[in-house]
Amino acid sequence: MISLDNLSVGKRIGGLHNSGYVVLKGVERIGPDAVNIFYVDQNGGLGSQLLYRSDENRLSVVEDSDLPPLDADANLFKLAAEAYRIRLAYLYDPLLAVNTSAVEPLPHQISAVYEHMLDRQPLRYLLADDPGAGKTIMAGLLIKELILRGDVERCLIVVPGNLAEQWQDELRDKFQLVFEIMTNDKLHAAATGNWLNEVDLVIARLDKLSRDEELRPKLLNTRWDLIIFDEAHKLSASRYGNEIKRTQRFRLAEAISPITRHLLLMTATPHNGKEEDFQLFLSLLDGDRFEGRIRDGVHQSDYEDLMRRLTKEQLVRFDNTPLFPERRAYTVNYELSDLEAELYEAVTRYVREEFNRADRLDEQRRGTIGFALTVLQRRLASSPAAIYSSLERRRRRLEDQLREQQLLQRGKRSH
Repeated sequence: MISLDNLSVGKRIGGLHNSGYVVLKGVERIGPDAVNIFYVDQNGGLGSQLLYRSDENRLSVVEDSDLPPLDADANLFKLAAEAYRIRLAYLYDPLLAVNTSAVEPLPHQISAVYEHMLDRQPLRYLLADDPGAGKTIMAGLLIKELILRGDVERCLIVVPGNLAEQWQDELRDKFQLVFEIMTNDKLHAAATGNWLNEVDLVIARLDKLSRDEELRPKLLNTRWDLIIFDEAHKLSASRYGNEIKRTQRFRLAEAISPITRHLLLMTATPHNGKEEDFQLFLSLLDGDRFEGRIRDGVHQSDYEDLMRRLTKEQLVRFDNTPLFPERRAYTVNYELSDLEAELYEAVTRYVREEFNRADRLDEQRRGTIGFALTVLQRRLASSPAAIYSSLERRRRRLEDQLREQQLLQRGKRSH
């Protein structure tokens, strides 16, 4: 307890502020029973308060002996201060992930991360730039920036099986982000029984997650700050009448969407030409908006708030020169050699005859054969080597079938 009469500038007074003691910076007497004080709290905030005699019971003087001792290791204190400074570095460097990574990003990569994705809280987004745009670089910048800002601690990247090591190498070498690839050995050796809860930065193979029924409960028993799907067009679903056919991969994405705050889908081919299928795909990002069948006036056709798509023609360098050469489609005529012309005529004749035979079959068989023959004709147009490879495979297949029939006939005769 301290009397109002003993309050003076410079004293540390407890009982006034929730954060602890305050340091008096000014004392103004207002009659015998009231004082107006001005102070600085421990966080550096300024304040003032009118005190009366009745407040004396809650006031106390904080002596030097009551303060925490300043005998900590100076090197550890400096290390902690430096760590805190680095954590707040994004406030002073708006492109912190760019400046601390071994990459020289292009304009469209910087705009994707810093103009389209970072400001979205929570992030539910489709990045659908053309192939070659560097979506892995954009994902790495996003992950590192969110980690530096303290917004992401746990991140799961789901990729096709053959891309897992490539993703791991890119993130480690370019962004100093050490991700672990999920394997059966790691899952079985988990100390807690759920390896996904033990590791914060994980790369998982898409088909492993979608097909492993024993792993599914463990996955759903985790929480993530960010989940990224690469080659997200593999998460497909189609509507047939009133029924929706969902692939296992689509069901996986549906199931884990609620266990993450941020969800990013990346693909260069988001649209398969069917608007209903595309809206089912977008329902992974916003289930309420794309619920049910498409109806005029209900489902929007403008997806700018959910996705970005840039074609190769729109990608430029900092000097505004095109990143890719202009694409020009035109027909080039060339002369066939005698052998090439003979091959072309033979395959064309074969295709015509087989099409005529297919027309006499039932509708389902006719469609299958017609598709196979169309592929064969395209292989012919591609190159002699391509058509030779196709015909050689077909010859070996026919020989195998003939050999099996001969074995079956010999077996019947022996009985």
